Amino acid sequence: MRVLVRSFGCSTNLADGAVLAGCLVRAGYNVVGSVSSADVIVLNTCAVKGPTENRMIEFSKRIPRKKKLIVAGCLPLVNFERLEQEVPFSGVVGPAAGERIVEIVKRVSTGERVIALEEAIDNLPELNLPREQLSPVTSIVPVSYGCLGSCAYCCVVFARGRLRSYDIRDILKRVREDLDLGLREFWITSQDTACYGKDKGTNLAALLHAICSIKENFRVRVGMMTPNNALDIIDDLVEAFQDERVFKFIHVPVQCGDDDVLKRMRRFYAVNDFRRVVRTFRTSFPDITLATDVICGFPGETEEAFQRTLRLMEEVRPDIVNVSKFFARPNTAAVRMQKDFVPLSEIKRRSTIASSLAKKLSLENNRCWLGWTGEALIDEIGKVAGSWVGRNFAYKPVAVKSASKLIGKFVSVEITKAFPTYLESKVVQ
Repeated sequence: MRVLVRSFGCSTNLADGAVLAGCLVRAGYNVVGSVSSADVIVLNTCAVKGPTENRMIEFSKRIPRKKKLIVAGCLPLVNFERLEQEVPFSGVVGPAAGERIVEIVKRVSTGERVIALEEAIDNLPELNLPREQLSPVTSIVPVSYGCLGSCAYCCVVFARGRLRSYDIRDILKRVREDLDLGLREFWITSQDTACYGKDKGTNLAALLHAICSIKENFRVRVGMMTPNNALDIIDDLVEAFQDERVFKFIHVPVQCGDDDVLKRMRRFYAVNDFRRVVRTFRTSFPDITLATDVICGFPGETEEAFQRTLRLMEEVRPDIVNVSKFFARPNTAAVRMQKDFVPLSEIKRRSTIASSLAKKLSLENNRCWLGWTGEALIDEIGKVAGSWVGRNFAYKPVAVKSASKLIGKFVSVEITKAFPTYLESKVVQ
């Protein structure tokens, strides 16, 4: 039996998909790389935004009817009604199905139609399940599932549920196993890494200290942290980031530069809290890379509120801004705010302006790296023959050309050119 596992969306979902494939291989299935060569297709879906959901639905509809289709991931729990109406699936299962996927594939292959969504949002698969490696260098390590938020626009909570954290000792075991496999870059990932451990009497800073107690050469990238949960442990976090193996990179989503809109979004912080997180990290790490998120056109966002967001971007000058247009998601509080909806044409206009500013800021920030020399861990094969992509201490993408095989190596480079999304470099001896 040949099975294709195709994953979409966030790093956690990619990690989930790697486990699905690993469990199927261990069970004796032949995991293949294309729809045409598969008997069963497992689509590990994302549904965080309306356009993403549309892409998932359209992709699913293009699967030939003679194939068995299992829709996994967030979509079945976010919008099962639409999925059932539009997609001729053979089975559905929620996110992080782990080894349960083996039974579901077996049942589907015998002609049974399987709907396995019961208790899906409480699932916490073991960290030591087999997995297909996504990269020869990078390991994505989910440290928890779910979150402690109740954002008015978010549908992910319906799929991922409330916070469930792994024990530190289990995470350390996983990291050591991956180090033995030769992996050197670890992505600590979750729906909100800053709330890690709050259900277990520990926290993210303690986890980072534990990981960095391992005496080997590797790098750690910390995933998205909400401002309020980061503030709860800010001093301990900054201390943990002092270890040179932790990338000087933070992803702290602000979503809007207006406090009234943040309240409507049910975000548990104010704009000044976001500023304080950024200021605290930059005081200790002036060259830290800052990524943030902005939603344009949330219900009730006035032109002045939008202008406050632009002014905040210009003030804080993030390196990366993930700009999103607001789309009302099923069963969220925001979908009931119709009287305050911003016209779609206006949302598009604001998104275009914010994206343009983000690109300008990114380029200006990246130009400051011209002439920098230092070490980069090569973690990707470049798109052009003979090119490689690495990350420096601030997790800046650094492209370099070399006839040598550099993947997985620490290379000394000098930055020669700057672009909005990456830096170009040359190898130095």
